[in-house]
Amino acid sequence: MAKYFSFLVLFILTGTVARANFDINANCTQAYKNILSFKLKAARELIDGEKAAHPQNSFTLLLDNYYDYFWMLSTESKADYDRLKGNKSARLDKLDDEDEASPWRNFALAQVHLQWALLNSRFNDNTTAGFAINKAYRLLNENNKKFSTFLPDDIPLGVINVALGALPDGTLKSVLNVFGIKGNISNGINLLQNVTAHLPQSNYAMFYDEAVFYTTYLQTDVVNDVQAYTKMLQYTSRMDNASLLKSYIQGYVALRTGHSADAIKYFGKRADGPEYQSYPYLDYLTALAKMNILDETANNYFNKFLQTNKGVNFIKDTYLHLAWNALLNRNLKRYEAFAQLAKTKGYTYNEKDKRALTELADPPYHPNLLRARLCFDGGLYEKALTLLKEKGAENYPTVHDKAEYYYRLGRVYDALQRDSNALNSYQQAINIGKGTSFYFAPMSALKAGNIYEQRKDVANATNYYNMAIGFKSHQQENSIEQKAKEGLKRLK
Repeated sequence: MAKYFSFLVLFILTGTVARANFDINANCTQAYKNILSFKLKAARELIDGEKAAHPQNSFTLLLDNYYDYFWMLSTESKADYDRLKGNKSARLDKLDDEDEASPWRNFALAQVHLQWALLNSRFNDNTTAGFAINKAYRLLNENNKKFSTFLPDDIPLGVINVALGALPDGTLKSVLNVFGIKGNISNGINLLQNVTAHLPQSNYAMFYDEAVFYTTYLQTDVVNDVQAYTKMLQYTSRMDNASLLKSYIQGYVALRTGHSADAIKYFGKRADGPEYQSYPYLDYLTALAKMNILDETANNYFNKFLQTNKGVNFIKDTYLHLAWNALLNRNLKRYEAFAQLAKTKGYTYNEKDKRALTELADPPYHPNLLRARLCFDGGLYEKALTLLKEKGAENYPTVHDKAEYYYRLGRVYDALQRDSNALNSYQQAINIGKGTSFYFAPMSALKAGNIYEQRKDVANATNYYNMAIGFKSHQQENSIEQKAKEGLKRLK
């Protein structure tokens, strides 16, 4: 009788533990890899097959959310967003019933919250995003205390820290301030770099590509790491060449770090075929890279994007670039036509589309300044310098163009590591642009602060960061002010 009772107790306890049913088996692992490779059809079949074979496996709930998240990344569709966002609550309810003794429970809950928060913010649903981030952050911190060696937690925790640390003033930041949540860029990027380095040798190696996805993006767009391109090459060397995500990461980071020619190569040899989810955004990025090196075929890719894209983002920015191309060819009638389309087509959910309207509110670009800007963005620094030196500031009649001339000159000298020339040009841009609504003066102050920070000249760096913050009522105010404040934090 005693033996029977002991066996019954053991059975009950074993059954209780088994309730944490996260079986990351071969089917689930492959489905996850397919999602990250944008092979969404194959992933869907594997997930549905796993549900049929093992209906109690709660890991499929998380896979369903990954599927929706990557579907939305590829479509940018507001209709899909409205259709899919109702899936969130049902998944959370089921995951919440799982055993708290498993680290996968809180991780899965946090990932569902965070992925939808990122999607919410893409469509300006910032209040909902704020509540979701708060829940994800608390779940991850709780998990971190209970399961300190559970590496997957560090991916979303790092993302939250970096993203919130760089968040400009606005609705989302206000909501999070209510909860007392403040990110830390340095801590977040350290978490991501550390987890990316350790995942391949761990039991959680399947999450490596996801860690690379977030780490490289944040190093490039938020941290502005000067080694972002080199680090990306190291990280992606481990990834499968058949992954569309790898091509995206390589091309995007190349584009954003002044390697447009390389970006074109990466996008050109990207994985392709009927097994991959359609991703029109890559044609848009290819068009930007081509325009940055003054390649006339850029328009072909902008037009292809407009024809295949079913989403709401980057439409205004595409028409802006088509207008710029017309301006470079001195076709003012065509410029005006595309400028009007940029104003009337598309939406303003995305920062790039908002800035497109700001650009069009300014006087039309002087073709020479536009070419210099594009060449700079493409990494053609010597060519940009030659273009700028062809005409001095005295050849530009307006305050806008004079301020931009010195700002562009400063950026080129900065990229060529000719710091003294850069600082002189930035100061000229500040002198001419102060008191205007253009971003050239405050951005020049920010960039000068960066140079002095690199020189470890704390006094001058502090002065210029405070100067950047002191400029008010100008373009890109929130972004510039936030970056200057981060600079001051680093100096302390």
